[in-house]
Amino acid sequence: MWAGHIDVRPVVPPDYRTIPGARTTEAGGTPADGRAMAWPYRVGMSDATPSSENPGFDDMARDIAEVPAVEVIVTVAVNLMSAAAVKLGLTEEGEDHKDLDEARKLVHALAGLLDASTTEISTFHASPLRDGLKSLQLAFREASLVPDEPGHGPGEKYTGPVYG
Repeated sequence: MWAGHIDVRPVVPPDYRTIPGARTTEAGGTPADGRAMAWPYRVGMSDATPSSENPGFDDMARDIAEVPAVEVIVTVAVNLMSAAAVKLGLTEEGEDHKDLDEARKLVHALAGLLDASTTEISTFHASPLRDGLKSLQLAFREASLVPDEPGHGPGEKYTGPVYG
């Protein structure tokens, strides 16, 4: 994970070694079978070379400077949509994770992001995101015991009233 100029990532070989006398509780930071994991960290400007035991890890991680703004915006929007869907109870677990207060915040944040970025991302990216937002707003209204009036639901400050 890149955070500014500092690169911190744990490197755990698939066959981490057993350390004699290691604590065996989950609270102690080791697995229940007694093996302790080695966690070397690569931080900042070190001379340490990455472990070759896990080839391809560097290929999977990209420097944030290489990611186009549109991709960052769309990724954040999709994450907000997914989280809102979970909080609306639209997953297989349904009612287990349903929390309309949290869903309202997430839908409102998504609407604000899409409103602010409309001119920055193309219609190709914006249209499906707006459709998803509208679906979440309608799902919120349907899930509410006392539905908000049109124009007063989550995100409708940015989108205007949403009708089914």
